[in-house]
Amino acid sequence: MPSLEMQPIYLDNAASTRVTDEVLALMTEVMRTAWGNPSAQHPQGAAARAHIETARVRLLAALGDRGHGDIIWTSGCTEADALAVVGAARVRSGAVVVSSIEHPAVTAAAKGLEGPARAVVQVAPDRNSVLDPDAVAAASVGAAVVAIVMVQNEIGVVQPVAAIASAIRRLAPECHIHVDAAQAFGKVALDVDALGVDSVAIAGHKLHGPKGTGALWLRKGVVLEPLWVGGGQQRGLRGGTQDAPGAAGLGLAAERAVAALVTARARWLELAQSVTARLAERDVRFLQLVPDQRRAPHILALGFPGVPASALRTVLSSRGVYVSTGSACADRDSKPSVVLEAIGLPADTGMCRLSFGLDTTPDEVAAATEILVDVVGSLAAR
Repeated sequence: MPSLEMQPIYLDNAASTRVTDEVLALMTEVMRTAWGNPSAQHPQGAAARAHIETARVRLLAALGDRGHGDIIWTSGCTEADALAVVGAARVRSGAVVVSSIEHPAVTAAAKGLEGPARAVVQVAPDRNSVLDPDAVAAASVGAAVVAIVMVQNEIGVVQPVAAIASAIRRLAPECHIHVDAAQAFGKVALDVDALGVDSVAIAGHKLHGPKGTGALWLRKGVVLEPLWVGGGQQRGLRGGTQDAPGAAGLGLAAERAVAALVTARARWLELAQSVTARLAERDVRFLQLVPDQRRAPHILALGFPGVPASALRTVLSSRGVYVSTGSACADRDSKPSVVLEAIGLPADTGMCRLSFGLDTTPDEVAAATEILVDVVGSLAAR
């Protein structure tokens, strides 16, 4: 058993990941050698454009695109979600349909569109936290936009996006279908051509790339209205000087994450199983909120009856274990989680989300699990 006297253990990779040395080195090189404006018609501008084009090729390949879409570079997944949802709604009439377990980036964008002429319709998942394709399709009839999260960020459940898109196409072929893939890209198999959707949003910092970078994959021929006007960059859909270092870092991070996926998936599943096995061995009361066959491999969401989420997070952090927590009821330090309410998590059960990255080690997870056992036992006994 590894020593518990270790450096802080970071198990909050669903929130953000460490930039790899390789990505950092590339971004530094681009900043040092290709500082020109990518729109400029001189060698420095051409150098910046070349890095952006290399990143575009890398990202499209990592997404599985075979010539059917293009990349709009953004400041992150939140902006990419907004560009897709708001931009598509502005050129179409009808409701905006979202699931009740979407990320706030999508729900807030949808809420801002709500008014006398446009409804926002929420579709709830079943008791297994999975959306029914037929239910989503029925709600989409006459809608302008449907937005679905591919991997839910709090609990890690994977949605059947391809089946949902196919069902929508049968009943509402003109509807824009958008996917938030912030937690999916580089974590589960993602082939944009096979999904059958119109747009996919991703974030660099979720896959060991830089913060402040993101992208919207947009199917060719799909019409959006930009969120703002500017100098006409990126086909007029996202004005502003393009970030060559950021694009280069995101493109490389995406390429590396997808290349490592098969190996990483197996390792992440083993890490999660080691946690649940140890908790069971130590007779800790817990709920695994999403079974292995329905969750993304890098997210393990556990519920601990009788343990306050805020206290769990605070004590674990004081012991050097960094995770995210939540609950279905409000407490002194946090608001209730809409997602945990939607899946019926009991009010007295605190949720702890352990999330793994490419650099998470078995020794770290083993040490963190021993601390988790101790902390849960002490809090549950109060």
